[in-house]
Amino acid sequence: MARKLIVEADGGSRGNPGPAGYGAVVLDPATGEALAEAAEFIGTATNNVAEYKGLLAGLRAAHALDPQATVHVRMDSKLVVEQMSGRWKIKHPDMKPLAAEAKTVFPADRVTYEWIPREKNKHADRLANEAMDAGKNGKQWEPRDSRAALATAGAPARSAAARAADRAAETAEQAPAAPPVGWGAPDLGVPATFVLLRHGETALTPEKRFSGSGGTDPELSAAGRRQAEATAAALAARGTIQAVVSSPLRRCRETADAVAARLGLDVRVEDGLRETDFGAWEGLTFAEVRERFPEDLDAWLGSAKAAPSGGGESFAAVARRVAVARDKLIARYAGRTVLLVTHVTPIKTLVRLALGAPPESLFRMELSAASLSAVAYYADGNASLRLLNDTAHLR
Repeated sequence: MARKLIVEADGGSRGNPGPAGYGAVVLDPATGEALAEAAEFIGTATNNVAEYKGLLAGLRAAHALDPQATVHVRMDSKLVVEQMSGRWKIKHPDMKPLAAEAKTVFPADRVTYEWIPREKNKHADRLANEAMDAGKNGKQWEPRDSRAALATAGAPARSAAARAADRAAETAEQAPAAPPVGWGAPDLGVPATFVLLRHGETALTPEKRFSGSGGTDPELSAAGRRQAEATAAALAARGTIQAVVSSPLRRCRETADAVAARLGLDVRVEDGLRETDFGAWEGLTFAEVRERFPEDLDAWLGSAKAAPSGGGESFAAVARRVAVARDKLIARYAGRTVLLVTHVTPIKTLVRLALGAPPESLFRMELSAASLSAVAYYADGNASLRLLNDTAHLR
């Protein structure tokens, strides 16, 4: 029989929005023993965002203890319980990606939700307040005793990359240091490896025009088709790709189809890998945007939360979307090597999150058309950048 676990989670914000944190505990339903604890100060956020992050932390901790377990979640947030149970719609844009991410941790039929009054959620509430208190003092939460430390070590502590994704979306806080990697890390088995392929050229590529998900969805040019075929030949020669996943946009699907045909694989489409929507900037050069939208461009260059003119998508929103897609694909392709055919911003975002780098690093990477990059994701939540902007196969 599947092991049963209880997750209690909570989150809070002193200001709503204001300084926020979450807490979560995994309990043995028979004894009430705390098997794992998690808590984190997340910077400035709302109560609801903090509660959802507490839920995520609790589910991940339970998954680390037993990926085959059935989980009963207890929270004093009526909103989270009703939305995750499917009885209430999720309308707020900050909540949708968090709820989607929570649904990827365990299959839906293995998780149930129950609302409990706040006085019965004291353990998680205490952890959330400890996290907020630590944040007030410029620190991150630490467990009180060695037993809690051991329990927390068994949970999937958020990697620096994952924490950077959250904070880039909500705050300018610096992400904490990652757990040991490389020579100092234990043997964590075969990672999920994403080989990241930027699509081949379109007519807009040589002119360096903004080309996102809100524009004309151009096809590959003749040069782009040659690049796709050259990439397909090189990847076939390497013989390491086990699956192909593509952005839904035409230029990526055409590139992915060329590779998949050579490898004898099908193409799975993942909407989270689509390019940024550049709004009114679609089809324009940087100089044209500077001339027509100078103030909006300055804001966009200065903050990940600023969106392009005309209802475009901010880099913070892209980071949330890409992080959800990443986690879903890591779970689906654990231990396998997968080709992700996507765009400049999603690739740079995956690299940035893997390194725990700040949002401004997006402007400091070069990604050529049909270039290859690679990131490996390990069982402890850490990531390792293996390759960036390789174009040797095109020469």
